[in-house]
Amino acid sequence: EVQLVESGGGLVHTGASLTLSCATTGFTCADFAIAWFRRRQGKEREVVSCISPRDGNIYYADSAKGRFTISSDDSLKTVHLEMNNLKPGDTAVYSCAIGRFPVVPVLVTQPGAFNFWGQGTQVTVSS
Repeated sequence: EVQLVESGGGLVHTGASLTLSCATTGFTCADFAIAWFRRRQGKEREVVSCISPRDGNIYYADSAKGRFTISSDDSLKTVHLEMNNLKPGDTAVYSCAIGRFPVVPVLVTQPGAFNFWGQGTQVTVSS
């Protein structure tokens, strides 16, 4: 059984930092990507960042560039999202997802392309 467990969410003030983690188990695939999505209140789910742990290819949404950093650990099974200079507009439920494909923008921006999802973790940024 494939499981994804997110952690690291919380309530912070504007300008603070948080690091989210996504621990995966039960998944094996030669070529895969792990992404962070978020769903802000009243908005569609959107990709924040995505990484291919095997080759290190990375995608960032424009909203994440320069502030967020995605990384994977040596086991290739845990992915972290370091979020700096957080803003109230970053308030959302953040979820990680696994897709059986490489990091290609046309795919990683499509939630429906991903095969497995975590439950999500709430990030709230107060002004």
